[in-house]
Amino acid sequence: MAYGDVSAKALLRAMSDDCLRCWRRWVALVLVGILFVFFQVAIISCNPSNLRAKSNQSQWTTTLLSDPKTFNFALNEEFPNVFLFTAEGLTTINAMTRKIEPALAQSWQISDDNKRVTFTLRDNLKWSDGQPLTAEDVVFTYKDIAFNKDIPTSWQDTLKIGKSRAFPEVRQIDQRTVEFILPEPFAPFLFSTTGSPDGVGILPKHVLEKTTKTKDKNGNTQFLSTWGTGTNPRNIVVNGPYLIDRYIPSQRVVFKRNPYYWRQDNQGNRLPYVEQVVWEIIESTDTGVLQFRSGGLDTLTVSPENFSLLKNEQKRGDFTVYNGGPAFSKSFISFNLNTGKRQNGQPVVNSIKSRWFNNVAFRRAVAHAIDRETMLNNVLRGLGELHNSPIDIQSPYYLSPEKGLKVYEYNQEKARKLLLDAGFKYDARKQLVDADGNRVRFTLNTNVENKTRVTMAAQIKGDLARIGIQVDFNPISFNTLVDKLNNTLDWECYLLGFTGSLEPNDGANKWTPEGNSHSFNQQPQRGQEKLIGRKINEWEEEIGRLYIEAAQELDDNKRKEIYAKTQQLTQQYLPEIYLVTPLSLVAVRNRIQNVKFSALGAQGGTLWNKYELKVKE
Repeated sequence: MAYGDVSAKALLRAMSDDCLRCWRRWVALVLVGILFVFFQVAIISCNPSNLRAKSNQSQWTTTLLSDPKTFNFALNEEFPNVFLFTAEGLTTINAMTRKIEPALAQSWQISDDNKRVTFTLRDNLKWSDGQPLTAEDVVFTYKDIAFNKDIPTSWQDTLKIGKSRAFPEVRQIDQRTVEFILPEPFAPFLFSTTGSPDGVGILPKHVLEKTTKTKDKNGNTQFLSTWGTGTNPRNIVVNGPYLIDRYIPSQRVVFKRNPYYWRQDNQGNRLPYVEQVVWEIIESTDTGVLQFRSGGLDTLTVSPENFSLLKNEQKRGDFTVYNGGPAFSKSFISFNLNTGKRQNGQPVVNSIKSRWFNNVAFRRAVAHAIDRETMLNNVLRGLGELHNSPIDIQSPYYLSPEKGLKVYEYNQEKARKLLLDAGFKYDARKQLVDADGNRVRFTLNTNVENKTRVTMAAQIKGDLARIGIQVDFNPISFNTLVDKLNNTLDWECYLLGFTGSLEPNDGANKWTPEGNSHSFNQQPQRGQEKLIGRKINEWEEEIGRLYIEAAQELDDNKRKEIYAKTQQLTQQYLPEIYLVTPLSLVAVRNRIQNVKFSALGAQGGTLWNKYELKVKE
């Protein structure tokens, strides 16, 4: 039988093919539906607000740009960090009054000669595992960790006293009393006891003592590999308002209320009030803004490029943008001044480029060539201040330009003259070359996650191109950049921001030549091969000496005079070329109550008084 000119067999095949296509379409639609539901569930489950709904707990959510590097406070080198939530010291700083207040210690006494400090701990202190926190833990933290030559903790640089760089003696009087005996008066000592973020945080002897006395197969103390980010959070014992509940790499850190935290309110209720804090890891500032605007975050550090948008949305979004004035951070570029060679004879820095970088006229020319006013207006949208010092603007020890601090104004003609007088010259294409005809060219790194720094670095590339210098801008991950600065030393120039504090001695690890963060002329970390021929400049030695002298001086006005000299030296020799400081801007949902905003301790939207925050659901 035939229908037209199609055979019955062909028709049957066609009908079968049609059925098969229909069946395939049906299966495809079902799969699309399943995938749609799956992704909807995934998106919802990734939303921090959904975590709150599922747990039925009071919660607030904030964000940081990258994964934490360690859960071991003594080994921490980053800010913000988890220890803002989990750790406390003997004392703390009230961010509103800027005074040192009792924390784990309820009181202290200082002898008449200022060489003996006695702390009395609070009664019935406990660790997050319920074990007693006593004077033994304090002595252990200082003697076995902070003063341990086998543990490269930055705490050491803030506790070395005088020219001898001796540590205090520490001894236990009884279960609640600890005495520190100083070799000489030491003005910053109380500040060094303030725990996170700037001082020593007390660590649990009953958990960590064994790790400080045991060596691994490489001869290193096991403490160095203890409490890394791969550790089960249940094994991490803390004394702060929160403990780490769980950590999902590249996603979030979840903190939960420490049931044994010592603080109580006036009615005797244990603090903190909020049961859970979620710290979302969002590697893009733009994505962070989207999360905040959609309700997924409760606090957000506001960048200049997002300020206007968020400021205008305050009422509709039911949040407040707080301004704490100049932030306790400063951005700068720094050249690698290390003249050392590795054991194989290879220089840390290319020898040709090292000659440029170590020529102070070259660094001054670069400082004059950077248009910081334009950077302030275009990159920071005017939401900040020009910065000229390693000390923060809000610190009482900051020396302002009005009081005599040297400033490098934008002047490209002056920059060119400095270079020509130093033996550089221009070729036929107006490219800068050195006396031997080598094209002046270097690599500038910054962390790719920080959009503001990337924009600043791009401007610097353009500014220096106008005086004939080629900048190869290479934004890389923060972790990679930190590894270059601390370990491989394989870098030429970087742009970063460092977090500061009220007390300049907190920067001793940067400004003493043997300091762990003396990055512009870094010595190898412990356990790494030593360098051959690393030289310390006279001005480096002098800055380090002045930091020691300032710590010895108890008269605050005289301390200010000494720190003024250090700031004059850093501006004269420019180991770091300072750029701008942003305002401390944080957006906070109005559902978060008891907010006492201050630029001190506000970085990362973590809010310094987290233990007394409440959430209005």
